[in-house]
Amino acid sequence: MSDARNDRGQGAGDREERMLTVTIDGRAAKAREGAYVLEAARAAGVEIPTLCHHEALEPYGGCRLCVVDVTKAEWGGWCKMVISCQYPVEEGLIVLTDSERVRETRRVVLDLLLARCPETPLVQRLAREHGIERTSYVANGEPTDCILCALCTRICDHIGVSAIATVDRGIGRQVAPPYHEPPPDCIGCLACAEICPTSFIQYQTSDRSRTIWGKTFEMLRCSSCGRAHITVAEAGHFAGRGGVPKSYFETCDVCKRKQMSATFAQLAAAMPVTPVVG
Repeated sequence: MSDARNDRGQGAGDREERMLTVTIDGRAAKAREGAYVLEAARAAGVEIPTLCHHEALEPYGGCRLCVVDVTKAEWGGWCKMVISCQYPVEEGLIVLTDSERVRETRRVVLDLLLARCPETPLVQRLAREHGIERTSYVANGEPTDCILCALCTRICDHIGVSAIATVDRGIGRQVAPPYHEPPPDCIGCLACAEICPTSFIQYQTSDRSRTIWGKTFEMLRCSSCGRAHITVAEAGHFAGRGGVPKSYFETCDVCKRKQMSATFAQLAAAMPVTPVVG
């Protein structure tokens, strides 16, 4: 009788992660099978610039700043330019993160971005790092700090709210709630504002209320310390989505940790002391 795991392979807990050998900028490196080039490069200590990438979200490939050249020994000198955040590593892959073609492509991307956001410090810094002090295109007459990385809309989708989206096309493209009105689905969690790399999304918050995207939310105060820590709408959303009692959110994270520490201290004090026999 054959083993029940014969052709199907071992159970997930028994499988070892396969490691692949790649070459990044002339140095051999190990990368796990299934990883993308960007992850492998950063694990090897090679930095690749990005604007739309975040470890908490699926790769997006929108900013095109993380382009690299890839080739293989058997390709006979031919190479192709790929988006490193979405290109999976392969055995024997050779990655060039700083070739002249790669640098020139990044300069074009940053030149265009500087035209859109001429007053944005993050864009200015990246442009200077690539030798650009001033855009060669016509600068935006109405400067904005929104670089259209879509991190805000993607994190909003990720937590199951989808209150904002990118709208319109071309030079008029922007991030906005439906009909540019206070979004009915927004819960005031600030995920979009916190993940924004340029601090474009503005909000006001106090012990009583929080306002973002033109919508005002009531704050939920901690039952132990009285500190306002999340909105009432946010507590209701995550309680309903995760099946956690809404009462869980009535205590802030700081007080939860204090209560847990006190519990552990009581348990440790109640444990019998075992004498050491020497």
